Amino acid sequence: MDFKTNHTESLNSCIPNSSKAVQNFSLPGDSSRMSYGSFIMPTLFGIICLLGIIGNSLVICTVLKKSGPSSSVPDIFIISLSMVDLLFLLGMPFLIHQLLGNGAWHFGETMCTIITALDANSQFTSTYILTAMSIDRYLAIVYPFTSTRFRKPPVAILVICVLWALSFLSITPVWLYAQLIPLPGGLLGCGIQLPDPQRDIYWYTLYQFFLVFAIPFVLITVAYRRILLKMVRSSEALMSQRCTRARTKRLTRTAIAICMAFFICWAPFHILQLAQLAMTRPTLPFYYAYNVAISLGYANSCLNPFIYILLGQNFQRRLGVPVRPAAAGQASPNGSKSIQEDAIESGQPLLHLVSISGR
Repeated sequence: MDFKTNHTESLNSCIPNSSKAVQNFSLPGDSSRMSYGSFIMPTLFGIICLLGIIGNSLVICTVLKKSGPSSSVPDIFIISLSMVDLLFLLGMPFLIHQLLGNGAWHFGETMCTIITALDANSQFTSTYILTAMSIDRYLAIVYPFTSTRFRKPPVAILVICVLWALSFLSITPVWLYAQLIPLPGGLLGCGIQLPDPQRDIYWYTLYQFFLVFAIPFVLITVAYRRILLKMVRSSEALMSQRCTRARTKRLTRTAIAICMAFFICWAPFHILQLAQLAMTRPTLPFYYAYNVAISLGYANSCLNPFIYILLGQNFQRRLGVPVRPAAAGQASPNGSKSIQEDAIESGQPLLHLVSISGR
């Protein structure tokens, strides 16, 4: 989540976050701002870090315990997304330390580049994987039979590797411009210092906006819209059983939750990024709003696991949480799950809405 440097003011009021390189504000109330930056934000980031590590670790362990070595395509995407978020969250204590130090960075330039890259990589890679997961759900549900030829674990692993490589390429500006930045009092901060902030801030903001928000959000929305349309048509063709209608409702809510979580977490940050382009001197309300937007973006790293856990009944079963039979579907006479239910409840929301063959 990269924030650009604006060298119109001194750097004593920068946002002390390693990959949100320095943004300058002329703000009243230094004591309240210091309290906000040195207590409230570190506490909030600490909660996000703790919950995210627990949630993502729980998801990874649950999926691996279920699948073992022969993971399915959805499992591979889920594990990859959780590992990306977990990797970033493990580096988050460095950001908290910087906040507690009023923006000062004490870990050297190499660690500055690494932690900044982890932050940016998490944003790009998680968005790319989330988009790939949506496309995978679209293919599995809208084209269930033709897509089985290439929807296989080796292909999914290859896609993940390509997305990681694309992410590393996408964060080239971070590799080039992440550095230590002098602060008043002889201290050093860590951030992204663009060569010509007055000019480069425009292309970099638009570059980030389109790659990690606008284009992925459009693809995700279109994919889930097609999925929901397919779901409605398929449910009409199926027997109008109560459990089928209940599954349809639950999966609809899950699809909406995934899209809304993505939009709610990332829209404020990118909107404020665009709004900042038109500002010569950001105001105090903008400062606080931007920090809230940063927190929402970071919260996305801990939110996805709880969406899977709360809305994915397969996760609930693995965790020992009782599931109502009406919501889970009826068991077959021999006590095993029906084929349709097994296809639906595979850990990823909207996975195989109707009974289809293979993954």
